[in-house]
Amino acid sequence: MSEAAPEVTPSRVPVGIDPNRPSIARVYDGFLGGKDHYAIDRMVMAKVTEAVPEAADIARGNRGFLNRACRFLSTQTAIEQYLDCGSGLPTAENTHQIVHRANPEARIVYVDNDPVVLAHGRALLEDEEFTHMVEADIFRPKQVLDHPLVRRIIDFSQPVVLMHVGTLHHLEGDSGPAVMGEYIDALAPGSFVVFSHFYDPEVPELTALAKRIENVLVNGPMGAGRFRTRAEIEAMLPGLEIIKPNGEGDVGLVPCAEWWPDGPVLRNPSPASRCIAGLVGRKP
Repeated sequence: MSEAAPEVTPSRVPVGIDPNRPSIARVYDGFLGGKDHYAIDRMVMAKVTEAVPEAADIARGNRGFLNRACRFLSTQTAIEQYLDCGSGLPTAENTHQIVHRANPEARIVYVDNDPVVLAHGRALLEDEEFTHMVEADIFRPKQVLDHPLVRRIIDFSQPVVLMHVGTLHHLEGDSGPAVMGEYIDALAPGSFVVFSHFYDPEVPELTALAKRIENVLVNGPMGAGRFRTRAEIEAMLPGLEIIKPNGEGDVGLVPCAEWWPDGPVLRNPSPASRCIAGLVGRKP
């Protein structure tokens, strides 16, 4: 298996407990209402919110999509193994908690390389028999796929749920299709991919909003956070049969808040919520 060589940006270097560098995991956790963040993370959050006041709706939409996708796959398929790449700091309703309601013996492996995320995750999972956390760079698929614990827990000859939720927009350059291609190539037929990404809907007012946030992230200390178009996102997911959760007219990749919503929508979604999109695809 040949490995892609993704561009190294500040956000790809593990931050750990360094209070002078913002952390993707801590900023995301902060937008979800968590408390595990430093002044430098709050500075990034403030600049993003200054650019787009409803920016927290992006994080909330992304998390809601993850939750609903996990419920869907754990109740509507017989897959018993999940590989969650870039899991971030534990928060309410983590992957293993949702999946285990439907299948208590499903095997879940979380992957991250931030020391704080790893410490929090291992503490949370100390008494979990079927859930594990490993340290690896998710943008180097070989590190993940060949990790000894991953190989022991995940049987790649059988279907797997692969999760890359809110990860690839932190990868600069054009290596996203190669990175995801390596992962998808390793999956058995019948596997599913859960994927979300910052989204440029190519509508003038929404593109302008996306570019304001991108400017704060890419040109600030984070160093990455690209909003990509439908064509750019779909190019990262070759050969998948896209699930259409909202009916025949559904194109598959939709704003995260619109992917199989929990109930009737009584309030118009904020413009920011339309700038992160997700899909679930099946490998035939």
